[in-house]
Parts: sequence; C-alpha cells; structure tokens
Amino acid sequence: MSSSTIGESIKQRRKELKITQPHLAELAGVSTNTLYKLERGQGNPSLEVLNKLAEVLGLELKLEVKQLHQ
Repeated sequence: MSSSTIGESIKQRRKELKITQPHLAELAGVSTNTLYKLERGQGNPSLEVLNKLAEVLGLELKLEVKQLHQ
C-alpha cells in the first residue's frame, strides 16, 4: 500500500467521522503538518504515527503476505 493510498484512507475516515485535521492531529498526538503531508501522500510517516492515527479513527493496520500470481 503506498503512502498516498494510506493518506486517502485516513482522510476519508476522518471526513466520515466529521473530524477536522487539527482536531485529529491533537487527538492522536501528532503535528498538524505531519497529518497534512500524510493526507496528501507526502512525507514518510513512522509506524508509530500511523498507529496513533489509526487508533483514533478506529482503523487497523495490517501486514499481510502477498499472494503470488502464477
């Protein structure tokens, strides 16, 4: 999953919950600038930042083994 896809998922969920970017950043304990960049698919967020945001938004981060196409 690319950072732009992750950012789009976070933005979509934030809007569903009617939370502003500054409010989400405050709730998750991350900088507003970090959230702006993430939602635009820029920057390189740490797993810690992603976990904080996911927790507030009720999302789950998962790593899965890729299915190989034969």
